[in-house]
Amino acid sequence: MASTDTSALKDGKDGNDLAGLEAGLDALETVQASRTPFRTTFMQKIVPPVTAVVLVLAVWQALISFNVVDDPTKLPSPADVWGEVRTAWLQGTLFDYIWTSVSRGLLGFLIALAIGTPLGLLVARVRFVRAAIGPILSGLQSLPSVAWVPPAVIWLGLNNQMMFAVILLGAVPSIANGLVSGVDQVPPLFLRAGRTLGATGLKGTFHIVMPAALPGYLAGLKQGWAFSWRSLMAAEIIASSPDLGVGLGQLLENGRNTSSMSMVFLAILLILIVGIAIDLLIFSPLERRVLRSRGLLVKS
Repeated sequence: MASTDTSALKDGKDGNDLAGLEAGLDALETVQASRTPFRTTFMQKIVPPVTAVVLVLAVWQALISFNVVDDPTKLPSPADVWGEVRTAWLQGTLFDYIWTSVSRGLLGFLIALAIGTPLGLLVARVRFVRAAIGPILSGLQSLPSVAWVPPAVIWLGLNNQMMFAVILLGAVPSIANGLVSGVDQVPPLFLRAGRTLGATGLKGTFHIVMPAALPGYLAGLKQGWAFSWRSLMAAEIIASSPDLGVGLGQLLENGRNTSSMSMVFLAILLILIVGIAIDLLIFSPLERRVLRSRGLLVKS
């Protein structure tokens, strides 16, 4: 009788342990949908960058106040730059500067995306094409984008087509190489499983290769945008024309020509703000979504 009771207790204990193990595994697989408290978001996401900006402004103002740099032609004060911002705002030209460059940059990037994506797939999937133009793409990616401005001006003249040509030459290699890198990292098992299920040719490309290569492809897109933005700024600085309007690069060059360091700093700050805004509004959410879909987004 005692042995029967003991075995029953053991069976009950084992059952409880198994139930607890199953519950623990279910908890690991369950996606936590609870929203992060605003206080946590504020302290982790907002306070650090605001603190960094405040420190930079404090150091900047200290250099002026303690006469470390007392020549305004070399380093304007934050108040001078703010005055330049206020003047551009009152004249209604501040958003014109931004929109002129952003519209060109985004349109050029979309065209580069339409060209670089099929080119990257072709290089990644066709051995002959990879051997033929793969090294050329890598070389073009390492070539400074400013080198394309003089020939683009000679070939196309001072117009928007020249701007887009420089953007494409800077962004397409990065997008294509990013996709090639992503495809190279696709496990062969995925491809074999896709072929077994009938996903061959274009079906395999769209349903197996592209989703699996998405992290590398997204990294190539981010780098492609950075290259296209820098290429556009170089083109606007070097190639200036009244017909092209005044973008951020041209604003920077105007500040240099007039020896207005406050205008130069205004242009630099606007270029920086646009770059940060594009990353925060477009690429960071895409990256978080991709990582979350793969279970790689770890919340600390």
